[in-house]
Amino acid sequence: MTMPHSQRCLGPKVYPEVPDGGWGWAVAMAFFVVEVCTYGTLKSLGVFLQDLMEEFGESNSRVSWVISICIFIFTFTAPLSTMLSNRFGCQRVVMMGGFLISLGTISSAFTNSINEMYITIGVVSGLGYCFSFLPTVTILAQYFSRRRALVTSVASSGESFALFTFAPAFTVLKEHIGWRYCLVILGTVQASVIACGLLLRPIIIEPKAAKEDSESDKESLYLKQMQTAYELENEQTRTSISSGVSQGSGDSGVTSLSASDGDLRTAGAESKAVEWEVQDKDCREPSLSTFLTPGEDMDEAGPLHPSRPKLLDFSVLKDGAFICYSLFGLFATLGFFAPQLYIIELSKSRGVEPGMASYMLSVMAVAEIFGRLSIGLVLNRVRCRKTLVLLGCVVLLCLVLVAFTVVWEFWGLVVCCALYGYFMGTVGSTHIPMLAEEDVVGIQKMSSSVGVYVFIQSFAGLAGPPLGGVLVDVTNNYGAAFYSCAVGMGLSAVCLALVGPAKSAMCQRQSVDREKDRSRDEEEKMSQDSGQADFLEVDLALDYSPVPQAGDQDNASVTGS
Repeated sequence: MTMPHSQRCLGPKVYPEVPDGGWGWAVAMAFFVVEVCTYGTLKSLGVFLQDLMEEFGESNSRVSWVISICIFIFTFTAPLSTMLSNRFGCQRVVMMGGFLISLGTISSAFTNSINEMYITIGVVSGLGYCFSFLPTVTILAQYFSRRRALVTSVASSGESFALFTFAPAFTVLKEHIGWRYCLVILGTVQASVIACGLLLRPIIIEPKAAKEDSESDKESLYLKQMQTAYELENEQTRTSISSGVSQGSGDSGVTSLSASDGDLRTAGAESKAVEWEVQDKDCREPSLSTFLTPGEDMDEAGPLHPSRPKLLDFSVLKDGAFICYSLFGLFATLGFFAPQLYIIELSKSRGVEPGMASYMLSVMAVAEIFGRLSIGLVLNRVRCRKTLVLLGCVVLLCLVLVAFTVVWEFWGLVVCCALYGYFMGTVGSTHIPMLAEEDVVGIQKMSSSVGVYVFIQSFAGLAGPPLGGVLVDVTNNYGAAFYSCAVGMGLSAVCLALVGPAKSAMCQRQSVDREKDRSRDEEEKMSQDSGQADFLEVDLALDYSPVPQAGDQDNASVTGS
């Protein structure tokens, strides 16, 4: 039976192990474009901040709600994106996301109030961002293992590329055609995400040892059945001998035969259960998200082809390390978007010419590219916990955000933008893929945990830009917006530092639980062995009891009569 051409081209890719390449390079290119059209676009919208304020006569805080609502929908609907991806596949979800992004951005060009823009960019485009980004980064992590950190960092530089290109381009373009037509052009570019969705072919890992394991399961089943039959045969032979010795006494023979029948039924039920277990293991459908990392054996990784994954799994909330890591993401999000939104106006307020102020975003973008590349190389080589490397970057990023509030000259702002871009690149490119590391939740739970993680971030994404806008309106100083970013980044560093101790405590607790279970099993086994020994003693006593006494009594009664 031949496979349809569309399924051969766009269907699942099957590998004997995680390829660390192959079709993964096409997925990496798709992720690059998705980064351009999602995070890159979001961070470039600060170019239109002043135009929207003048067009609709609104304040900083009111206009910043457009970005805030978009980020909130982007992150709040992450569990929905996870559910739809598990149900319909990543390809369809990403293609739908690309359509929503383009629709929301283009329709924003025809709005007449800031409230309408809350719906078009905030809700429609925000939902499209979520449907496009999360499935793409999840599929990319599954195609790579050893090179995962490096490839993810390089592919995520699309965000920096967009920031470097869009900021100066739209600054010049809006002077000639206006901000509305700029949004139409931007929405047309974002429609390319639809084509990227076609490239996200799911991956199936089928190790060569799978057939051998299946054959060994059948062989072990056969051996177990033979052993059961052999034991039953020996039991019946012993029972026959015992009954022959004990003629005239029906107790011992009947008792032994009854026990043998019960054992026969029990053994038959056990062998049938094992047989059904093997058949279920053979006939189970493969999951598209099943794969094994190198160096991980079959027993540790679980079944090769588990049943369909849960649509949404909140069991990761029982993991203390994941809770701490989620709080890190929650507070760090306060500093992810506000600096790009307010850096142009901050530069203008401190004497920088408007034409030069827009290049501050370009400085951030170039430095961010270097940050993403360097952190990928570092994480591929370090032997310590990778969360510790991320912690160092977060602490330095917090210090840079504080420096924005005290610098007043052009070159000082350039240095701060370069440092912020560099460390923002290290943190932004690794905080989601870091979930796949064993220091946090591991690759097996990433697909279910990434939705919950981004969902928790949504509340900080909703509060970040408006909080900065309120501080600016109250103090009439754009530098005040960076205070809230610095405070949030500092709290995130504290939470990230607790991930390691929480993971160690959980591992120790699991080790103690395993020891208790092992000791309990040993005690139960010893009690069963002692019970069997007592049963054998009683059986032997019955077998060698003075049976002829009953016959003598019968003869005596007959003689007497």
